[in-house]
Amino acid sequence: MLTIENTQLHLIDRGQGSPVLFLHGNPDTSEIWSPLIKKLGAGHRCIAPDLPGFGRSTAPAGFDCSLDHMAAFIDSLVVAMNLPTPLSLVVHDIGGQYGLAWAARHPQKVARIVVFNTAFSSRYRWTPLHRIWRTPVLGELTQRMTSRRAFAREMKRGESKLTTAQIDAIFDRITPSAKRMALRIFRTTQLRDFLGWEDEVRRLLSSMPSLVLWSDDDPYIAPEFADAFGAREVRHYKGFGHWLPLEATDLVGNEMKAFLEEAA
Repeated sequence: MLTIENTQLHLIDRGQGSPVLFLHGNPDTSEIWSPLIKKLGAGHRCIAPDLPGFGRSTAPAGFDCSLDHMAAFIDSLVVAMNLPTPLSLVVHDIGGQYGLAWAARHPQKVARIVVFNTAFSSRYRWTPLHRIWRTPVLGELTQRMTSRRAFAREMKRGESKLTTAQIDAIFDRITPSAKRMALRIFRTTQLRDFLGWEDEVRRLLSSMPSLVLWSDDDPYIAPEFADAFGAREVRHYKGFGHWLPLEATDLVGNEMKAFLEEAA
């Protein structure tokens, strides 16, 4: 556990070598990265926090979910852990809001970036589920009424290869705090907030070792957004859902391992 601002942050910190910072999405925790960290082996120091409000991490009720504050929060984490920089950054889903905003503000601290399915664009459009979460009262009611079976049905949408055991593990780690934080993030985030930021991220990814690993059958984010990052390498995969790190650990793990070693 580590204290950042007024947040108690739980972290996975494994391995030795060049540091790699993993930032998860919603409704996940740091545990989504455990199979991939194991796949990478002992050649890297892998740091994966439960983001504020998720998993075993806390968050104050008024946690600032702006991109500016997310960037500052991740920088405070890097400084507090005295992590050597530049380091490698791996993001997925809302972890991309934290991590890519941080990278845009502190490009000198980033050696290479891996992006899994992440919406970081003013051109994105909220899905029906997102619109429900963004609606006061309705979002809370939907969360309260979502059973394990309904959650599994949502997680298996499209071409998802998540197993029942993986879905159950994700469901069991969703705390009341995580539910509140998810609603807060989706309600405070406006698509216009990404104006300017997305251009900075595109310039950064085009100028440094960067890899986008993207499931084209993600029911939430279209394949076109993978190419919009302007990364030096973009790999598209068919037949997987939104959780590519869990659905295709061996496949993307080999890609990541080669990328990190080549970039080093």
